[in-house]
Amino acid sequence: MTRTLHWALAPLAVLALAGCGGGDDKAAPDGAPAPSARTLAASLDGAGDLSTLDRVVDNAGLSTVLEGKGPYTVLAPADAAFAADAAGTHFTDQTQRAAAAALLRAHILPGALTRADIRDAISRSGAGGARMRTMADGLVTFTMDGETIVATSADGAQARLTGGETAASNGVVQPVDALLVKAATPVV
Repeated sequence: MTRTLHWALAPLAVLALAGCGGGDDKAAPDGAPAPSARTLAASLDGAGDLSTLDRVVDNAGLSTVLEGKGPYTVLAPADAAFAADAAGTHFTDQTQRAAAAALLRAHILPGALTRADIRDAISRSGAGGARMRTMADGLVTFTMDGETIVATSADGAQARLTGGETAASNGVVQPVDALLVKAATPVV
């Protein structure tokens, strides 16, 4: 009888799995935006309040990385975040290519993390927050401040996730309101 029940349920399982395939839905079931056909680099290009970050990516020579396979999560400082940091605007200067690349690696996480994913990780991690390693091999700790997700780097720099996330074909862009590194004054 148990064997018959398994065979009877098998077609239902196949139908359920088939329903999980890519569809034309505009959003994922958890409310996260559905991935677009655009890459991370294309998502940053022309994004109104991320134009400084787009220029930093170009200066650092990392456009091809953000066009690649991924997936990555980019903690994307808005233009105001670069303007608020005394050294922030220098990252687009050709003499600061290495510093720009280091800044970007500190803002990129491996994997595609939606806000729902980050909230779940915070919930599972408890009071200490969820720690995730960046591409610069640093740690970012995510915590909640009310309903807002706060990212804190190992050197104490903090940024809040703001605006809407963008799901790309090779990851997720998570806009933030500050730089996640305390930048040294660049040499000009």
